[in-house]
Amino acid sequence: MDGVFPRHLDERIRPYIDLIDSLRTIGIEKDLALPAIAVIGDQSSGKSSVLETLSGVALPRGSGIVTRCPLELKLRKLRVGVTWRAVISYREEYIEFCDPSMVEEHVVKAQDELAGEGVGISEELISLEIMSPDVCDLTLIDLPGIARVPVGNQPEDIADQIKRLILKFIEKTETINLVVVPCNVDIATTEALRMAKKVDPEGQRTLAILTKPDLADKGTEKNILEIFQNQVIPLQKGYMMVKCRGQKQIDDKVSLEEATKMEMEFFSSHPDFRFLLDDKRASIGCLASKLTQDLVDHIKMSLPLLTEKIKKHLWETRNALRHCEHGPPLELHKRKKYLINMLTEFDKEITTLSNGERVGKENIFVFLRSEFKKLKGQLDNTKEICKEICKTVQQVVNDYDSKHRGRELPGIMEYKIFEKTVQNLIMELEIPAISTLHVVKGTFQEQFTDVAKTWFQNFPFLERVAVNKIANIQSKQEAKVMQRIHEQFEIEYLIYTQDETFFKELNDGMASGRERVVTRRLADQVPLLIRLFILKESAKLLCGEMLNLIDGASLNDILREETESSRRRIDLQKRLERLSIAQSKISNFC
Repeated sequence: MDGVFPRHLDERIRPYIDLIDSLRTIGIEKDLALPAIAVIGDQSSGKSSVLETLSGVALPRGSGIVTRCPLELKLRKLRVGVTWRAVISYREEYIEFCDPSMVEEHVVKAQDELAGEGVGISEELISLEIMSPDVCDLTLIDLPGIARVPVGNQPEDIADQIKRLILKFIEKTETINLVVVPCNVDIATTEALRMAKKVDPEGQRTLAILTKPDLADKGTEKNILEIFQNQVIPLQKGYMMVKCRGQKQIDDKVSLEEATKMEMEFFSSHPDFRFLLDDKRASIGCLASKLTQDLVDHIKMSLPLLTEKIKKHLWETRNALRHCEHGPPLELHKRKKYLINMLTEFDKEITTLSNGERVGKENIFVFLRSEFKKLKGQLDNTKEICKEICKTVQQVVNDYDSKHRGRELPGIMEYKIFEKTVQNLIMELEIPAISTLHVVKGTFQEQFTDVAKTWFQNFPFLERVAVNKIANIQSKQEAKVMQRIHEQFEIEYLIYTQDETFFKELNDGMASGRERVVTRRLADQVPLLIRLFILKESAKLLCGEMLNLIDGASLNDILREETESSRRRIDLQKRLERLSIAQSKISNFC
């Protein structure tokens, strides 16, 4: 193919084509249309053969719908001696390869992933960049061939689906419509040219390629030449003619280079079409040069208008952002700082809550005092139980005196009887202590959860993580307190207090004196355990674990938002970024 595509245009055209490709890569087409060449044609029009000859590689072929997704074909001319390479990208896929024979396989796989295996189509774009010394600098968008009626397993509305997809590209005034029409059909009946004429009535941005000139019926050459003279369907960009490999040549494994030479021989020796070669309106080489020049001219002509549109969109986007609620920035380093600040402020809120210092909110210690007062009341109520136990003990003492007392003084009983009586009483005291723990733990978990849901209401990942951490921490801390309470009661079962304390309380009754000592200790000890583990330590653990998220999951997952307002803000931020980059890139050409 060396020498088929001219090199003298490289330095003039490459920057403009690269500019548009880079704008398309950043997704600017979501905001405004870019100059492009869209290739359309009826099925079996020879469209695939033209693209294969331009690109130098085999593309998917077959009957029915072959192109099932828009294929952005980016051709990049390298200096002689540089190795052929290619990149195919779609969705999150980005595949580099160095074997030209793998192109068809990669394109088919991409189409199957985007449109599903079978005959369906998709509007998602596949980008195929081919870098080789044997191609021209050019970018084309290949669109599905136009089907008239469904075949085999094709959907009933397949023709309408394809037309809607094609119209999305060719109706844009920024698009050059490259229509492929075979010479052996009536050009007026081709759906592709009819669609192009509908969106471009004056033919200002439509170029037609006549293929398969060797298959034209004998005697129709004059009619074909009338088409070139704009006497049938006038097009300002006119018509080109090419002769690519036919199916027999493909089956005979005729190389693209050989096919190009055969094309030149065909036009040079053809009595009617020879002058088209002299006028540079025939051959794949002339087509490549015209397409490249037309695209660059189109880009140059579009840049001023494109610049004004970007300015207008930038102003509108910035104005819309000013009316949006604030959220995380898009830049990675700024997002991390934003997360750190948000988690730090959340930790301050939790600490303030646990310290009973929330401004404008009910102090949590009001609730604590109420619950602890209830506990004290429940402990005090055990006096009634104590009185019954004391009566029982007194009866035991009386029985002992009447049956077993010898030299002992009256009222002196065996210590085990006293110990068992007090232990039974202590068992009654454990129930209200555990009940208070459950109530306080449930309330604190609810209040911590409310803070998390309020603070992270726009960030479902953070909210979910915080709520789960609060539940886990509170459960673990509750288990710790329960263990400590059990230990406290195990201690109380040992029946001990200072002698002076015991004697001071003894006048209330033998067991009552011990009960008063125990309830006083428990009325202080249980609240202290709850405050330490359920409130103070829980807050500290939660703050630490939330801050650990900074070096854990990805920032995009952590700061993902799902509210309608946040989605709008994110869309506007991304749009602003795209437009700003586009403005910077275009400014180098103005």
